[in-house]
Amino acid sequence: MLAVVWRRWGVLVLTVLAVSAADLAARGLKEIFDVERPSARYAAPKSLVPAPHDHSFPSGHAATSFAAATVLTATSPRWGPLWFLLALAIGFSRVYVGVHYPLDVLGGAVLGAAIAIALLRLARGRPRSRATRRSG
Repeated sequence: MLAVVWRRWGVLVLTVLAVSAADLAARGLKEIFDVERPSARYAAPKSLVPAPHDHSFPSGHAATSFAAATVLTATSPRWGPLWFLLALAIGFSRVYVGVHYPLDVLGGAVLGAAIAIALLRLARGRPRSRATRRSG
């Protein structure tokens, strides 16, 4: 929303691309890594929210939130601690409610940040038009 309000379209596009790529990668890796969710493996304690029916590793919520935090920090460094605090809170919440293990969140965080860094490097490597330089 802030990218729209500030009319920084390049930031908006990069954030959407990073979040989408992180989500797709996390979904793909869940198919490869057959890790049961804590609520499926242990009868107690019960999860605080309904557990999704896919596998646990890596956390898609952590991947997408850390991808967004990485892009937003690269484009607005002053707000970086806030973006990463929010991403960390999202990751912690997934463990707290009982649908992920801590390693799931760590894996998702690394995945999301790595994807965002790769996209940022790609974006910086290509020439930008005058309109893109003004907006992003």
